Amino acid sequence: MSAVGQATSLSDRKRRAGQRLILGLAGPGVTDDERRLIELVRPAGFILFARNVEGPEQVHELNRELASLVDDHDPALLSVDQEGGRVARVRAPATEFPPMLALGRADDAALTEDVGHTMGLELRAMGFNLNFAPVADVNSNPDNPVIGDRSFGDDPQTVARHVVAYGRGMQRAGVIATAKHFPGHGDTSVDSHLALPIVDRPVASLRATELPPFAAAVAAGIGTVMSSHVLFPALDEDWPATLSPTILPTLLREELGFDGVVFSDDMEMRAVAGRWPVEVQVRQATEASVDVLLCCKDPELQVATFEALVQLQEQSTPHERATVTSVKRVEALRERFFLDAPRVPELTSVGHPDHRIVAARARHQGGLS
Repeated sequence: MSAVGQATSLSDRKRRAGQRLILGLAGPGVTDDERRLIELVRPAGFILFARNVEGPEQVHELNRELASLVDDHDPALLSVDQEGGRVARVRAPATEFPPMLALGRADDAALTEDVGHTMGLELRAMGFNLNFAPVADVNSNPDNPVIGDRSFGDDPQTVARHVVAYGRGMQRAGVIATAKHFPGHGDTSVDSHLALPIVDRPVASLRATELPPFAAAVAAGIGTVMSSHVLFPALDEDWPATLSPTILPTLLREELGFDGVVFSDDMEMRAVAGRWPVEVQVRQATEASVDVLLCCKDPELQVATFEALVQLQEQSTPHERATVTSVKRVEALRERFFLDAPRVPELTSVGHPDHRIVAARARHQGGLS
């Protein structure tokens, strides 16, 4: 009998639905309402933003509390966007690193790996085990309002080299790295936080420019990949990558051979939010082979998405099978990175002078000082 046939109770469906969600919080502590929501959803994990951060000690305690609110057999993925430069949710007294463009300009892969490792050590000390970085987008459009210096540069091979080095360093510290935003957000002129970007380029151009960094990251063992809320008419005229039944399954899963966890970008971004009903988004994301959906702030959306994930399994056996597969990928991710993980550094390592030296080297070699 199949795994689905053996486990079709409502409690099983709810558990699987929760394991396909990462939730965000409103502030620096967990409210009573949020505790009740976490009890209902039992999410795969949580994501922190600047609004949740007051300092390293508070972040450490918040991560500890969040980890205690989910079941021990599904330990929490405790995540953050800590790229360096303008996208850094935890700032001083933690070490502040330059944007990734500085590392691309320095073009010293050993330095990039050192930055990834050092940043990973500080994140791990604060309780994180997952970082939504590095950006694997090639910044090929100078009018791009959202990527810019978050990218390692405008040359696909340079970006590929540094994505691999950064990811290797981060994961050596015991923090799961994420290549984002597949299949590429670098040629957009619209911010997907505000609207739906369209990259209207032929397939051959997309393959030559956008895919090499992701291909290199997958080949090097990157832990996870994040999808983009971007429409690529040459690949799918109707659906952005996060919701496309062809883009991720064909390019990422089949062509690049990635069978790990795919996260969506934040489902509250206006590229997708409100554009389709929640039930449609959940169905499409499942058909797109997205494993875990990020719902980063709105509790109403978090509950609606959870309920839609439960109902999808009830309504469709193929979607229930896909959900089982996604949960298995999440479980395999935990096994890979949580078993025999490196020891957790002391909290006093956050902002250590040796770490600041690494950041200063990166700034200097990248031409920022």
